[in-house]
Amino acid sequence: MTGRFIRLAERERASVAFEIDGAPATALAGDTLLVALMTQVPALRVSEFGDGSRAGFCLMGACQDCWVWSGTGERLRACSTPVAAGMRIFTRDPGAQWPGRA
Repeated sequence: MTGRFIRLAERERASVAFEIDGAPATALAGDTLLVALMTQVPALRVSEFGDGSRAGFCLMGACQDCWVWSGTGERLRACSTPVAAGMRIFTRDPGAQWPGRA
C-alpha cells in the first residue's frame, strides 16, 4: 500500500499491528487511526454520499469526514481514535450495500 502521509519524525516508537480492510498494516504506538491509515493508504475512505475519496478534513473530530468502522461494526472517528494492536478497521461500512457488492 502507498500512503498519502509520509512520516518524517518520531520513527522510534514501538510498532502496532492492525488490519485495514482485511490487509495487515502497522502503525506506531500513539498514532491516531487517521495517521495510521493515511501512512498506509492513499485515501481514508470513499464517501457514502458520492463517488469521492475522503481523507479527513478538520482533523479534530468536528466535521465527521473521517468515519471508519471497527471489526464489530462500530463507527469510529479516525482523527480522534488511537490505534491499538489487533484492531480491524474497515474503510467502508461492512453492513452497507455498496455498488458492485452483493
